[in-house]
Amino acid sequence: MSDVLERLAQVLEERKQADPDTSYVASLHAKGLNKILEKVGEECTETLLAAKDAEQSGDTAELVYETADLWFHSMVMLSRLGLGPKEVLEELARRFDLSGLEEKASRSD
Repeated sequence: MSDVLERLAQVLEERKQADPDTSYVASLHAKGLNKILEKVGEECTETLLAAKDAEQSGDTAELVYETADLWFHSMVMLSRLGLGPKEVLEELARRFDLSGLEEKASRSD
């Protein structure tokens, strides 16, 4: 499954160098981090609304679609900052041996 994320990360890195007039990803990068963050926020809101609708209707297709958009734009954000799915997956793996309460307590907030 993480092969898909790695392939997407590769494509996103390539598209950073593309012509912003012909590549959506390049156009986001050309507009800067704030535009990318705006898209992540927009997709997050759409995902939340789709989840509420899915709970009511039982139809999860829109939720899956919006979650894919959220993940995509989150990966664009990570790419902008020189990160990729590897770092996120490593952090998730690190948490396997912790309870949620232990993990929260280990943060240096």
